[in-house]
Amino acid sequence: MSNYYRPAGFGFSFFPPVIKNLLIINGVVFLLQVVGQNIGVGDGYTFYDIIMKYFALMPLDGYEAGRRGLEIITWNFYPWQLITYQFMHGGFAHIFFNMFSLWMFGMEIENLWGSKKFLYYYLLCGISAGIFHLALSPLLTGGTGPTIGASGAIFGVLVAFGMIFPNRYIFLYFLVPVKAKYLIAFFILIEIFAINSTAPTVAHLAHLGGALAGFIFIMFDPHTDAEIKYLFKKSSYGRTPKPFNPFDGLKNRFKKKEEPEEAKFYDIKEEDEGISQEEIDKILDKISQSGYQNLTEKEKRILFEASKKIK
Repeated sequence: MSNYYRPAGFGFSFFPPVIKNLLIINGVVFLLQVVGQNIGVGDGYTFYDIIMKYFALMPLDGYEAGRRGLEIITWNFYPWQLITYQFMHGGFAHIFFNMFSLWMFGMEIENLWGSKKFLYYYLLCGISAGIFHLALSPLLTGGTGPTIGASGAIFGVLVAFGMIFPNRYIFLYFLVPVKAKYLIAFFILIEIFAINSTAPTVAHLAHLGGALAGFIFIMFDPHTDAEIKYLFKKSSYGRTPKPFNPFDGLKNRFKKKEEPEEAKFYDIKEEDEGISQEEIDKILDKISQSGYQNLTEKEKRILFEASKKIK
């Protein structure tokens, strides 16, 4: 494979089916969000508010959306929000860069894995990102509000691309070539350092949760080959070596060497005097098949007596 990544083909028909459908769904939902801001549904709510209330990812203890007199209006968490929040976005730039990244980095992965596995991976990373965000945000950032966006799943896609195609060159700003593994590792570091940043509108923990889920998935997936699983390259014959194990050889190094068993001398007993040639042949066949050390004491004694008679 070439080390330079250029998406094949142009036009909507060249998109793999899952990515094409994800682009359509995200686009339609974003359009509903934009239009819904101007559609009232009563009690001071807009259609956009209804979408946010039931389909954005809410904190586990609920979100205080406002007050109606003395009444506190709380938007509650629902389990399906772990999926639906992935298809909502907070602005044009938000959805554009997410969908562009999905197309750029996800297309080749879907072609490699197949649509079913790619969709499972994408949703898994998005769900894991949401769980990671809900669990750690109260501890590390002091709380959270409604969360929307496909960024957690997109970071899972970025990690998959960086692990499967680590040496592909990506042209930063269309000018500077950078290997995928370095660029994506840099993105992850930015998210780590930005956890306690002054930009609370960005769910950095969700990004890291999606990336972590993707990393674990690929490391434990026996059907996905990734450079990080091996510490040396494939041989020139195309065989894939075993993953490096620093403890290989220690067992044999400290194992006590077994010395070959030597033939012992036995006292000749009367019961062994009538030895037939057939018995001797069977014993010799057994030695040729499994070695002298596997003979029974009686067989060794018979063989020893036979050798004495020959002498």
